Amino acid sequence: MSGHSKWSQIKHQKGTADQKRGALFSKLLSAISVAAKTESNPQFNPRLRTAIEKAKENNVPQDKIESAVKRALQAADNIEELLIEAYGPEGVAILIEATTDSRNRSIAEIKKILSDSNAKLAEPGSVLWTFEKQDGAWLAKFNQEISESGKTQLQKLIEKLEEHSDIQKIITNSQ
Repeated sequence: MSGHSKWSQIKHQKGTADQKRGALFSKLLSAISVAAKTESNPQFNPRLRTAIEKAKENNVPQDKIESAVKRALQAADNIEELLIEAYGPEGVAILIEATTDSRNRSIAEIKKILSDSNAKLAEPGSVLWTFEKQDGAWLAKFNQEISESGKTQLQKLIEKLEEHSDIQKIITNSQ
């Protein structure tokens, strides 16, 4: 009975779980690095404190958190935040928050994901007007209704985007 060993099943399950956890750790540590760029002391930086708390909730090791803060101090000029605007299926407005050390690489990779999903990058400001920032979070001013097939396409696009290690958050105005 080939392919039915218990160890083989455990190995595949553990490999998948480790890959997902590694991607989550990468996103959380990137958020910590960006937050630590301005002030490395969490007592004086609420954004850093929140990022560290979220990382601890997801069981990120303390040494990884400390190295992310140190990395931010050493390479403060290299890490930057991006706010990318896009149009999704049926013209849905999409805001993509990302942190990266290579702006050109990240934009090119995000643009590729968008084009593969029949979505497109928007000009700066052309989508942003449909959102407003409240308490540090982007909220849609109005919601756009789309068909069931559009919702399915949008969900697949969001899943593909969330797999990218630089992307922190995706906000849409769809219902």
